[in-house]
Amino acid sequence: MAKKPTIYKNYINGEWVTSATRKTFANVNPADTDDVLGHFQDSDERDVNAAVAAAKAAFRRWRLVPAPKRAELVMKLGLWLMENKERLAHDATREMGKILTETRGDVQEGIDMALFMAGEGRRMYGETTPSELPNKFAMAVRQPIGVCALITPWNFPMAIPTWKMMPALVCGNTVVIKPATLTPLTVWNLIRGAEEVGFPKGVVNYVTGSGRRVGNPLCEHPDVALVSFTGSTDVGRQINLACAKDFKRVGLEMGGKNAVIVMDDAELDLAVDGVLWGAFGTTGQRCTATSRCLVQKGIYKKFLDALVKRAKALKVGNGLDESVEMGPAVDESQLKTDLEYIAIGKKEGAKLLCGGKRLAGKSYGKGFFLEPTIFADVKPSMRIFKEEIFGPILSVVPFKTFEEGIALQNDCAYGLSGSIYTQDVNKAFAAMRDVQTGLFYVNAPTIGAENHLPFGGVKQTGNGHREGGKEALDLFSEWKAVYVDFSGSLQRAQIDTDSIVKVE
Repeated sequence: MAKKPTIYKNYINGEWVTSATRKTFANVNPADTDDVLGHFQDSDERDVNAAVAAAKAAFRRWRLVPAPKRAELVMKLGLWLMENKERLAHDATREMGKILTETRGDVQEGIDMALFMAGEGRRMYGETTPSELPNKFAMAVRQPIGVCALITPWNFPMAIPTWKMMPALVCGNTVVIKPATLTPLTVWNLIRGAEEVGFPKGVVNYVTGSGRRVGNPLCEHPDVALVSFTGSTDVGRQINLACAKDFKRVGLEMGGKNAVIVMDDAELDLAVDGVLWGAFGTTGQRCTATSRCLVQKGIYKKFLDALVKRAKALKVGNGLDESVEMGPAVDESQLKTDLEYIAIGKKEGAKLLCGGKRLAGKSYGKGFFLEPTIFADVKPSMRIFKEEIFGPILSVVPFKTFEEGIALQNDCAYGLSGSIYTQDVNKAFAAMRDVQTGLFYVNAPTIGAENHLPFGGVKQTGNGHREGGKEALDLFSEWKAVYVDFSGSLQRAQIDTDSIVKVE
């Protein structure tokens, strides 16, 4: 007799509660659809209202807790993640499919962000500055904003929620988090950890369900002060419009169509390693994934031969198998999108060098597996060059000059991550300056951001805010300028121009 799946609940005001709808949805392993991880609450606006009310009430108390004390709880949560890392990684692999070495890294990013932001609780620096008037003190300090709605994606189910939650909490905000419907368990684990380490009731709230019935009401709720979203550009645009009418603060981290430039003088094996990892790590399901590879003509054929050979040798399968190098697409819909873009690439006249098919057979029959796919001789006019696919599909483009390579790199609606492989330091620095992205790598792939530096992009990738690093505090806090006049008399700044301080 099959084991009955666990039913997971929402977390509102410190209690695990059933949704108002009394309905649930299944969470299924994309590598094996017979593996049901559990059933989660299919919530609606009523649950959102309860969670926001709890967060609003808790904010009145939480904002007054000294920042170092708030940070101590964030530190404890980071240590809890560290203690449970292997279990959490296994859950994440079963939930979204990427291989165990990657989900371990996903959890490690959560640990790193918690430890980094815990330190900010004793910094969170403002500034003091001289006043233009005598006997007057001037400073600027950070203050919390209020209730923050965190809407997170499925591809980094632990890292990205912690990128948002840790700085929000350290700054003194309360949060309502809505995880992707494909990965609610990993965020449930994170919230369970927050409960175990002792976050006060209402500070952290968790509501599962669809974007339409949970995400939209969160964005439109009058008591939500800030929305932080990671996902597609189309959805991000809708969120931005929904929040605009109430002038909510919005942080958007959206799409990418990232390119690696491989120059003639590149170390060939290193470049192949980097492009392979950038294109097929996480099954290409990263906003920073290498989707375009721009190769100088002098090494074009040699590079392609080496890359295709390596791609064909990649072992695809269930990510719980430590020998597997690439897992499945996250669901049937994403796999269908991948296959549609492969058909588009063929129709447009790109040359399919390897892959292009859904993997079938005993090892793959119950999952959403695709062969690592490489197109060559791709032209900038083609859709596979311009549009984000979010799958293990790489477009390779030849170019002649360095300047042409930079132009091809920038010929994109997005601007998240870029990379160059070269031994010429002058070209490396010119590329750092001229490539229009928020992240840039030299002799490394387009993936691999570190938590203590700002993460985000330009153009249609985002709206200017950054995650990671101390810069994340700028989204989750307000600046307040404070003036203390101890002169004992009225001083009219910017008006009393005749008042000149004299030195006796």
